Amino acid sequence: MSAVKYISWNVNGVRASVKKGLFDIIKEMQPDVLCLQETKGHDEIVLKTLEPINDQFHISVCSAERKGYSGTAILSKIEPLSVRYGIEVEEHDNEGRVIAVEFEDHFVVNVYVPNAGQELARLDYRKTWDAAFLNYLKQLEQEKPIVVCGDFNVAHRDIDLARPKPNYNKSAGYTQTEIDGMDNFVNAGLIDSFRHLHPETVKYSWWSFRAGARARNIGWRIDYFLVSDTLKDRIKTAFIENEIMGSDHCPVGIEFK
Repeated sequence: MSAVKYISWNVNGVRASVKKGLFDIIKEMQPDVLCLQETKGHDEIVLKTLEPINDQFHISVCSAERKGYSGTAILSKIEPLSVRYGIEVEEHDNEGRVIAVEFEDHFVVNVYVPNAGQELARLDYRKTWDAAFLNYLKQLEQEKPIVVCGDFNVAHRDIDLARPKPNYNKSAGYTQTEIDGMDNFVNAGLIDSFRHLHPETVKYSWWSFRAGARARNIGWRIDYFLVSDTLKDRIKTAFIENEIMGSDHCPVGIEFK
């Protein structure tokens, strides 16, 4: 059986990413399942933007109520058995942050986790969100194993960002509250696929637009593929495509046996 390739990418606006060569990049990467975050458009806009490739993929989208904000999409070469939107908690489901598709033996969940924001204004909300999302994942896992990917907006360990000390408990994405949230996912039996295969590798998936951070590789690893423990032996490769441009994030992925 050939490997199945899953790719996750925060494109920072699907319309902008198309102008920057998204379709050529997809052709180059050849994903079987592609999960996009920050699509930044209502459903009909995202679907129209992706129309040139809808003969290649089954496209499912989940958009925010607010225009030009957040949003997720899953593109799959195999037609899903079902599509689920949100986490079934009203206060968390108006920003289009979660979409899940069901396949024969597992779910793929695509997530764009809320950022704690400037001056950590949304940190308390983020803590509540993380707990609710984990609860949703564990409920889903009672049905089938899960592959959950996306922009988790947290660097889990010192190795996952270029400058841990000056950012710790000062910057969104590296507070103890957010680190604890990621600990909870891992402690609940979800395997960080990249770290599982590459325990010492320093690679980043996001760079600030400021001060030439990407050129100097002053980055953060905040995009993940977490998989149910029962699936960990099927992970053939886990990778970060940090040479691919077009967004402030780069694509990350796994191949499944």
